[in-house]
Amino acid sequence: MIHDGREAFGGYLEDFEPGQVFKHWPGKTITEADNHLFSLLTMNTSPLHIDEHYMSEHQYGQILVVGPLVISLVVGLSVRDTSGKAVANLEYEKITHDGPVFQGDTIYAESEILETRETRSRNDRGVVYLESRGFNQRGEKVLTLRRRFLVPKRGE
Repeated sequence: MIHDGREAFGGYLEDFEPGQVFKHWPGKTITEADNHLFSLLTMNTSPLHIDEHYMSEHQYGQILVVGPLVISLVVGLSVRDTSGKAVANLEYEKITHDGPVFQGDTIYAESEILETRETRSRNDRGVVYLESRGFNQRGEKVLTLRRRFLVPKRGE
């Protein structure tokens, strides 16, 4: 039998239980190119994210990584373990930037399952509610977010 990896990518509703914690690996080091490209693709031209000279006189003394990149990265790191089989993402909430992220930082993430439930409208799927947390290479929490996604139930 040939396994192509799809079965191990994400989980079905029955695979998740409140209290489960997934440690996502590997992490991702954010490069200057990552930060600049994401900033410019999203038209966020704040000097906080693209102007090294300006930031040399700022309280941090260096460029800050644009926040939506950190959010996207933490969500992306979680997909293989959690929402890889998702039908849809339903909601993002309670996003907090808990600490600064700088170019050269490596971001790691973990996700904790908070709740699961079957959907009311269809009996072949359910909703997973989780909290993901991002940490830098020093173990300092830099981001927290919660999200809900729709996932199929395991086929009979």
